[in-house]
Amino acid sequence: MDENIYQHFRKAEAPFIDQVAGWLQDVSDQYRPYLTDFLDPRQQYIVEALVGEKGEQHYRFEGGYLAAERKRALLYPAYFEPTQDDFAIQLFEIHYPTKFSKLSHGKILGTLVNAGIKRDMFGDIMTDGERWQFFVTASMADYIQAQITKIGRVGVRLEAKDYTDLLVPKDAWALEHTTTSSLRVDSLISSVYNISRQRSKELVENGKIKLNWQVFERPDFELGLRDIISIRGYGRIQLREIEGKTKKDKYRLLLGVLRK
Repeated sequence: MDENIYQHFRKAEAPFIDQVAGWLQDVSDQYRPYLTDFLDPRQQYIVEALVGEKGEQHYRFEGGYLAAERKRALLYPAYFEPTQDDFAIQLFEIHYPTKFSKLSHGKILGTLVNAGIKRDMFGDIMTDGERWQFFVTASMADYIQAQITKIGRVGVRLEAKDYTDLLVPKDAWALEHTTTSSLRVDSLISSVYNISRQRSKELVENGKIKLNWQVFERPDFELGLRDIISIRGYGRIQLREIEGKTKKDKYRLLLGVLRK
């Protein structure tokens, strides 16, 4: 791996960069595809950048549906033609007593993690307001179906589904253009949700913010492309594109925004 690659990313991302380099080396040495677990959007961006730099391998992402956030990456040599089956993704629907119980994204996520399932083993968790579905790696499907019988105190049954049975998710990203004085987390939250910089800083410092699904408490942290921040009580923001700067030296940004 060219040492100059690292300067384009955060220091904390170096281990993942090395991991991607190893995957690409495997594809090159063995001349066969390599399938990753589920990657978050920032990790997908890093894969795109590294494959683009190397140029000898190809990549494709699949998360079960077009607007998926978390996706598996298939890295493959030029001769290979990927199909959807190559991504080995299983869709599950959660059956539960809808008249008497409510589920939430947090409860489902917590149940899966507490069952000993690594976060990169499952993809998006989706709802249409009543029904709930999620994606997992096919290799974990039997284990998950046997292990998950309750979510919180609610008895549930997981049913394997085909892609054709995918529900239409209620939440949808809206594309928004904005300008901001910096790429700091507190600045962006303030701009998008029209709250004071002090309030957005407090949200971060009080643990109300997740960056790429991990809690962090640095309001001065600068976002990079494809980063997603989740703000409890407000929604989510993804940095899609940095479109340049205004005459007043502010950043012009294209964002994906979910508002609660």
